[in-house]
Amino acid sequence: MKAAQARVLLTGAGGGIGQAMAAALVQAGAAVMLVGRSGERLAAQAAALRLRAGARSPELACVTADLLAGDDLARLGRAAADWDCNVVIHNAGVPSFGRLQSLDADAVARVLDTNLRAPILLTQALLPHLLRRPRAQVICVGSALGRIGLPGFSVYSASKFGLRGFAEALRRELADSAVRVQYLGPRSTRTGFNSAELDAYNLLTGTATDAPETVAAALLRLLEDEVAERFIGMPEAAAVRLNGLAPTLLDGGFDKHRRHLPPIDERADDAAPNTALQGART
Repeated sequence: MKAAQARVLLTGAGGGIGQAMAAALVQAGAAVMLVGRSGERLAAQAAALRLRAGARSPELACVTADLLAGDDLARLGRAAADWDCNVVIHNAGVPSFGRLQSLDADAVARVLDTNLRAPILLTQALLPHLLRRPRAQVICVGSALGRIGLPGFSVYSASKFGLRGFAEALRRELADSAVRVQYLGPRSTRTGFNSAELDAYNLLTGTATDAPETVAAALLRLLEDEVAERFIGMPEAAAVRLNGLAPTLLDGGFDKHRRHLPPIDERADDAAPNTALQGART
């Protein structure tokens, strides 16, 4: 679908990647419904997008919603259908980094609910509407860690492996319809999504990072060429393929990553809150 024909519901619109995606979509001529938890932040973002667009006057809508609240999800689904959305971009997410023993149970649940459960339920709510469109797309913004499990990302990878599996299965389920389901897998990206611990880990392990605008450009290409999956960056894209064919061959390649994980605080109480969950792409 050409961007100029797209009416895009974009979750996580106020985050670093979300802001870059919204700007790229508007610049390409798409109408965009910005979705996030802060109405004030969304209104300021929409004003900035209109100012940048100048005389082109892009069509923008703002919906404040908590994707973990069932009532908000239902309201968002109705608003998007009334707005005649034909593209859904599941971009909202929360991170999780650290050894599994350090992760609090509530934080684990939040990661899985935000990164996996919410996109599934929002897609389910919108699917009857999307199936009535002449053409529609559902794009799941995951991660390279949805195909490669790294030390320190057990829960985050679980959520993104699940999201990629959802996209793959639904793509095949809807193959005889006009709805295309796609998956975008960025590698580490320079935004406030990353904690200081994760930035240090990336530096120590030599992990390459991209600007949010790189991810936004890849998203725009994915929208228009309608390929099923795209992973961003090398060697990540190559490692994704190798990991799919023979995952155990890569096991030894991540010894450095394991060695550079933050240590477990032996003095911490078992019930202490998790500090490895920081930020949100919302």
